[in-house]
Amino acid sequence: MTDRVIVSATDLVKVYRRGTSEVRAVNGISLQISAGEYVAVMGRSGSGKTTLLDLVGCLLRSTSGELAIDGTSVIGASESSLATLRRERIGFVFQEFNLIPTLNAVENVQLPLRYGPRRPDGRQRAEELLELVGLRDRMRHRPTELSGGEQQRVAIARALINEPALLLADEPTGELDSATSTALLAMISELNMQRGLTVVVVTHDPGVAGSAQRVIRLSDGHVESDVTADDPRFRAVLHGESTEAVGHPGRRLIARFVPRRGRRG
Repeated sequence: MTDRVIVSATDLVKVYRRGTSEVRAVNGISLQISAGEYVAVMGRSGSGKTTLLDLVGCLLRSTSGELAIDGTSVIGASESSLATLRRERIGFVFQEFNLIPTLNAVENVQLPLRYGPRRPDGRQRAEELLELVGLRDRMRHRPTELSGGEQQRVAIARALINEPALLLADEPTGELDSATSTALLAMISELNMQRGLTVVVVTHDPGVAGSAQRVIRLSDGHVESDVTADDPRFRAVLHGESTEAVGHPGRRLIARFVPRRGRRG
């Protein structure tokens, strides 16, 4: 991990308006994610975690606040600038895989290259990435000929084709069985540790979040807790166990672990 900041958010707000009512899906979030970090974002349904991921991925515009991705402010940026930033600096992995059924694995991985400057080594790089994710023998297969885990590996290779600064994954194991999920998480961890890839995963699953180095838990659109793996509160935050919110100067909210009876802290 370096001092280079990949995600910088200050008082970030996203409001959805339904008639005369307002829903603050993201409500004043401030955080930084440095290069090489592996971060899990957790929270109950409706806590704002997917909205936060969409803001960081420049898929949504914030209502207010500041947001910069790899040193580039996205506030007020044009749609074409945001599209370029998404293509060149951010890789996306979704629960649904989103592969084109008529294309084989290599062709699916190459898709993002169609929307940017032409790369003569595009096919070679796609094949190298498929080897990296363990699909050397499945490159010519179409999605219907691949298992769910293999399809998700193709999606990860596709997300890496433009050498992004940031990999965003929204419930990446949601459609996978436990054994395949474990293998996929091990691969993401290896990409993070061996290649220094910055990873942000949105999940409700403590098993998925437990592979991360840092867990940010959201509640009602704000940061309830933000802990690293060496923090004594990490396991409690990971599993959503009892915490007591206490005010602290200069920070909106800090979670303090309160042990349950009969359990060791």
